[in-house]
Amino acid sequence: MTGKVDRMARKPDRIRIEVFGPTEAETAEEAFRPSNEAVRSLARLIGRQIAREQFERARALERKQTRQNRSGPMR
Repeated sequence: MTGKVDRMARKPDRIRIEVFGPTEAETAEEAFRPSNEAVRSLARLIGRQIAREQFERARALERKQTRQNRSGPMR
């Protein structure tokens, strides 16, 4: 049983990431183009997610108001 506890308490291994600068043949614009495309792509995904969440909140509010209007006081 102590073997399980030891394995669970073990810290995960670290990942080592090396960053390489542009080679002398590359201009700064060429060196950053892939990262700019990645940033734009990520920003587009985040923007779509935010728009989706706003739309879902608006729809939920509409449904709530519709339910309240239906179940309002009847005379």
